Parts: sequence; C-alpha cells; structure tokens
Amino acid sequence: MSAGVHVPEDLVLVGYVSGAFGIQGWVRIRPYSADADAMLSAKDWWIDRPELQEISRLEAKIHGEDVVARLKGVADRSAAEALKGATVKISRKHFPPLAEGEFYWIDLVGLEVRNLAGESLGVVRDLMDNGAHPILRVAAPDVPEAELHKHEKLIPFVEHFVKQVDQAARSIQVDWGTDY
Repeated sequence: MSAGVHVPEDLVLVGYVSGAFGIQGWVRIRPYSADADAMLSAKDWWIDRPELQEISRLEAKIHGEDVVARLKGVADRSAAEALKGATVKISRKHFPPLAEGEFYWIDLVGLEVRNLAGESLGVVRDLMDNGAHPILRVAAPDVPEAELHKHEKLIPFVEHFVKQVDQAARSIQVDWGTDY
C-alpha cells in the first residue's frame, strides 16, 4: 500500500470480485450477505488488488445474487478480469442502521454461546442462510476450519432458540442442549 494512505480501522469484508461483467470494465462481486445495501450505499470501497487500495464506486446494482459495479480506473474487461479474486471491504459507517433486535452477521461472529443451563456451546464461527432464516455455526474456538463441519452445532437464529444477544458481554444465550 502506498505510504501515507489512511486505511480506516472499521473496514468490513463484504464480498469478493468473482469476475468481469460485460466488456466495459464492470466487475461482478459476490457479496457475503444476502443484503447488499451497504455495498450499494458506499461510494468508496477498499480492494486488495494489487494491494489494499481505496477505489471509487461509480455505479452499482443488484444482478441476481451478485452486485455488478463500475469502478473508477477500471475501463475494460481486461482490467476487470485482473481484479478477479480481490476482496471488497467497506467502512462500517456505510452500513445502514438496524432496527432494535437486528444484527449484522459480522457482529455475531466470535460471540460465546451458552445454553439456559449456563453451559458453553462454543463461539459463533460463522453463519449461513437456509432460505428461511440464518443459522449459527457454533464450535469451540480451537477447532480448525477444515474440521468445523464435524464439530459444529447448527442453531437456528430464531426467537424460539435464541433467547438473548448481548453484544456488550459478547455472548448469546440459547435454548439448546449440549447433546444436540
């Protein structure tokens, strides 16, 4: 990265460039969330190709499950293809405000999960969407990523099972047994 460039401390990984879109330099971004409002509202993105740099988003729109965007300095398909695989980050300040009881997934990752008996079930390692609702992927923090599927507990992120989310205490209380 160029010397003297200020990188915001609140950057959040929101997606990656999956390839070019068309022949006029547009890129296709696969968002990590089903809700891409933050990507569409932010005028400045941070992309890690060839090194982490700020780049102005000129236009962006939803296209199927992806976001397609025209970026300043990316003039043709070759330039867009060169960005394939780059991660896209935006400043947290561009995230739309949430209603009471709503959470960004990124804010849940790393929270300790305890059941009603006070037993630790692990930490939120990731979330996934099954179409009806999000699902917490909970496992011990020391389980390697490659082994996660063997050791994780999949807890539906719905009111019936999730009783309390306390971001200040970095914990989630669930109605879930250790043997589920």
